[in-house]
Amino acid sequence: MPAIRSLTLVYDALNEDRTFSEGDLIAGKVTLAVEKPTAVQSFFVKVKGDAQVRWTTRSGNHNQTHSASRRYFKLKHFFIETVLPQGVHVYNFRFTIPSGTMPSSFKGTHGKIVYILEAKLLRSWKVDKTADKVIIFRSKSIPHLQSLMLQQVAVKDKELGIFSSGKVHMKVTVDKTAYAPGETVLVVAKINNNSSSDMIPKVRLSQVIVYSARSSSKHESITINKLASQNIGPRSEKEVRWAVKIPTNQEPTIKNCEIISVEYSLKVYLDISFAFDPEVTFPVIIIPPNVASSSQGAFSGPSWAPHNSDFPPAAASAACYPPSPHRGQGAQAYLAPSPFYSDNPTNYAGPSTINPSPVAPMAWGFYPGTSSLSSSSSSFTVVHPLPNPERFHSTAPTFPPNPSPPGPSAPPVLDLAPSAPSYEPPSYTSTTNFLSQSDEPPPAYSLIFPPSAKDE
Repeated sequence: MPAIRSLTLVYDALNEDRTFSEGDLIAGKVTLAVEKPTAVQSFFVKVKGDAQVRWTTRSGNHNQTHSASRRYFKLKHFFIETVLPQGVHVYNFRFTIPSGTMPSSFKGTHGKIVYILEAKLLRSWKVDKTADKVIIFRSKSIPHLQSLMLQQVAVKDKELGIFSSGKVHMKVTVDKTAYAPGETVLVVAKINNNSSSDMIPKVRLSQVIVYSARSSSKHESITINKLASQNIGPRSEKEVRWAVKIPTNQEPTIKNCEIISVEYSLKVYLDISFAFDPEVTFPVIIIPPNVASSSQGAFSGPSWAPHNSDFPPAAASAACYPPSPHRGQGAQAYLAPSPFYSDNPTNYAGPSTINPSPVAPMAWGFYPGTSSLSSSSSSFTVVHPLPNPERFHSTAPTFPPNPSPPGPSAPPVLDLAPSAPSYEPPSYTSTTNFLSQSDEPPPAYSLIFPPSAKDE
């Protein structure tokens, strides 16, 4: 009969989507069922965030593998190091996700950004027992969010080539820049076809993923949605409107990861036979739904349909910025400057030393309460409570008290009540910040990305 019957891990959801963000509290419990007294070498729970990329290229008769990894944080807490009696043991835990900028969870063809909560039991000369849960992380670090709720406007003029005469004028308006999954991008294009050619207005929403490993990179382009309008004849003018739907399961924009970049663009162009298609390209930022809902109440942008005009004023296009170099360049007139995204994310070793939350910082160890359990007892359940945070070392800085001004000292006060005996926590509990730990690398890539036939 195996000594360990089961090891399970559960955590409390903070919202309907079961997502977490910077500074959120992850609380849950680890349940361990033991069939007989068992010696435990190490028992802990940890949470970590890692990014990894890997792909293979062929040069002649040789295959070259490109890979890179980044660790954003790792927090680890030990439960117990002793002999566990028979029964069911329940351990509560709490982690505070570090604040700062970290990329959202992502899974792609050649890489992923993953956040994992894992409980692990180690015994001498025995196979390790583990239980883990993948946590969906959605970053709230979005610079210039209010400006991303403004309209975008772009103008394009083009002289047609050899097979056509005349020129085309196109003015395009997009209602904003930032969208949540499931929202609709509203596009208006006013086209003046002062040429001898027919043309079909089209719009395309695309995703561009860039995987980077040292000096190498790999690009992946995916069309999310594509729409076409009716033909516009020569010497005519027409206004076209589109509603481009964003899928509800679309990954958010990622621009704060060094090795994985996820960007979106909206291209409006005129499909003209035997001519270079005039086009304008707008950036699109996909943000988490909770961030989008909070931004709507904090900012009221210009109206979608301004009075006495089919298009918004130029001042309403403050969210427009030049297209990414991954999407190519074009002669396009933008009417506003671009917001700034940081390209140098910072690794965070743990919670801030000053924690504004009423919850104590997660520099806690855990130990099995005060009850004494006999190994000969029958099956039972023991809940190991969270310790008093005042008994544990805090990472917050301490400062000496302000010196009192000189003066007569107060008379001593006699305290006749007996003082309570001091208590020291057990010596077998410990808590360590493992961000800089080098003896445990990120999870093996082969476990996350099995080699495909194409790679081999």
